[in-house]
Amino acid sequence: MSARAAIAIHGGAGTILRSNLTAEQEGRYLHALQAIVTAGNDLLAQGGSALDAVSLAVSLLEDCPLFNAGKGAVFTNAGTMEMDAAIMDGKTRRAGAVACIQHVRNPVQAARAVMEHSPHVLMVGKGAEEFLRKHGLQFEDQSYFYTEERHAQLQRASQESGVLLDHDAASLLTTTEPAPLDPDKKFGTVGAVALDVHGNLAAATSTGGMTNKLPGRVGDTPMLGAGCYADNQTAALSATGTGEAFMRSLALHDIAAQMQYLGLSLEQAANNVVMNKLPLYEGQGGIIGIDRLGNIVLPFNTEGMYRAYQRTGEEAFAAIYAKSG
Repeated sequence: MSARAAIAIHGGAGTILRSNLTAEQEGRYLHALQAIVTAGNDLLAQGGSALDAVSLAVSLLEDCPLFNAGKGAVFTNAGTMEMDAAIMDGKTRRAGAVACIQHVRNPVQAARAVMEHSPHVLMVGKGAEEFLRKHGLQFEDQSYFYTEERHAQLQRASQESGVLLDHDAASLLTTTEPAPLDPDKKFGTVGAVALDVHGNLAAATSTGGMTNKLPGRVGDTPMLGAGCYADNQTAALSATGTGEAFMRSLALHDIAAQMQYLGLSLEQAANNVVMNKLPLYEGQGGIIGIDRLGNIVLPFNTEGMYRAYQRTGEEAFAAIYAKSG
């Protein structure tokens, strides 16, 4: 019997900025989320694999400058972009990850190349870039990744002498196009989780990191069990939030372990970690998850999270605020 395929995505979590927000501005984010999750779902509906679905969805999120990944990646204090990504196959537990890479158009595809074409799980920096060039990954000039909004964030963060998360840096930016999530409280990461008709799970996560960060800083995104995790026996999971807290708690592996060893449902385990355990490490943010039965969860302990999901045969759901749908 075929599984009922489904996919969920996220584009960051944080506090809601309702002031000066028009329906048109909110609609830009909801439209992007709906279009991307629908593309992933269409692939699944045609019998595509969960691995291909999360690769596609995260690639599209990376191509969208609204989110802090790929084209929308933030600047380091050296004026460069250093990007991290990970992908994991729940059927085989194979995984690939990259960190501190530059100029690669789609870091999630770089992570998949590491998984499929190397004996390693994690590759970083110049060595990773050389490997990726040999395997035909698409590279772009610095100008491709440049956006006025991200550059302004760097300038303001530099003036404040701070090393800031995406949400902190954006809070210093005066703009006529405010984001639905308060830029002062928004964690910049994207991710996707999926279940295909064959019953296989997969997860992928990607980020541009922190505005004005020191070159070489790596967060939870490429760390398996912290920012990305998938296992057919439990769930596929992707995180967004305070990276150090997700790393210190191994939050996603904790969810899977509670399911496997305590017999908790995905919903019970995910809520326990996000609402009870992460705050012990001053952790803010959320996760998306899907289990082998197709149950989807999207818990977060902030006021909102860019999120969407779709099951085959159903309409796509997208939301930003905590009380949506």
